[in-house]
Amino acid sequence: MPLLIFSALLHAYVGARLLPGLSAWPAAQGLLGLALLASMVVTPLGLTARRFKSPVLADRVAWAGMLFMGLFSSLFVLSLLRDAALLLAWLLQTLLSTTFSLETFSAWTAAAVPLLGLLMTLLGFVNARRTAAVVRVDVPIQGLPPALHGFAIAQISDIHVGPTIKRGYLQAIVDVVNQLQVDMVAVTGDLVDGTVADLAPHVAPLAGLSSTHGTYFVTGNHEYYSGAHAWIAELQRLGIRVLMNEHVVLQHGQPQQVLVLAGVADWSAGHFDSSHRSDPHAAMAGAPVQAAVKLLLAHQPRSATEAEKAGFDLQLSGHTHGGQFWPWNFFVRFQQPFTAGLHRLHKLWIYTSRGTGYWGPPKRFGAPSEITHLRLVPA
Repeated sequence: MPLLIFSALLHAYVGARLLPGLSAWPAAQGLLGLALLASMVVTPLGLTARRFKSPVLADRVAWAGMLFMGLFSSLFVLSLLRDAALLLAWLLQTLLSTTFSLETFSAWTAAAVPLLGLLMTLLGFVNARRTAAVVRVDVPIQGLPPALHGFAIAQISDIHVGPTIKRGYLQAIVDVVNQLQVDMVAVTGDLVDGTVADLAPHVAPLAGLSSTHGTYFVTGNHEYYSGAHAWIAELQRLGIRVLMNEHVVLQHGQPQQVLVLAGVADWSAGHFDSSHRSDPHAAMAGAPVQAAVKLLLAHQPRSATEAEKAGFDLQLSGHTHGGQFWPWNFFVRFQQPFTAGLHRLHKLWIYTSRGTGYWGPPKRFGAPSEITHLRLVPA
């Protein structure tokens, strides 16, 4: 009930601000009113669709709710921007005594908001549902031995297999990764939104990932919403190595050189299980000091501060989705130190993936998904 009330208040604001301005176009006014009423009810249902006993019905309600959520998000933000523009126009008219028609401006902007919102949602849907493009990144490492020149990593992150992302979507990602013929695959968390019982068949394609040194996984916050212990066991069953505040030593090249690959549990994991408290220092403990490269997988970029202190050279993260769709990409930085791309923190490189799937609304606008192909190169 509180969710429905909150949804009603937000939708009432948008309706009150836009519908009167559309009085010159009664058909458009009616369509927008009906869309807002549907969104007000369906969006909260989509967020709670797991309560439905029928999995098919739950998925369909989730689909509808997430589509409406994506559309309403844009309508709400554009309505706020329209109000700011109307206020500015009123001030200019008052101060400059111009002949500018505020009523005409109000009417045309009221029409522009739903049109822009719908366009952003349609384009965002296409971008979200396509298979992520490959983004190629070279990471310069000081003193990198020749045997590790070009060591290649495929990173996938934040796929969110769940109500709207199923086996076929993941299989297409696996096929692209396998074509890259990399040395290792990193899955940096938020793989699922649901239980092993519901989603195991849809995650099964991960067993088909191929690389020289195998596939490695670290938990994200959404694994803890979905039964992390069961998912860790399921991924291990699929042949994926789950790194929980620990490391493995990879021998690569001729002559062989040592690369330390470590992984930590999600930043928030300790709130769910104290034994999973994220700890980059524990992940490094006992690592060979002669290792040429020390690489950390950590779901959230804010693990970087401790990772740098622990002596890592490179951290691969996700979590942010790059904001997923405008304008949220401008707000991620208030919660995470790095939004997307390659950054430097003292001696540590941090690469933050925009994610390979999406969460919630099937919508990516201004923050495309990615399969990241990283290469270690000499600095």
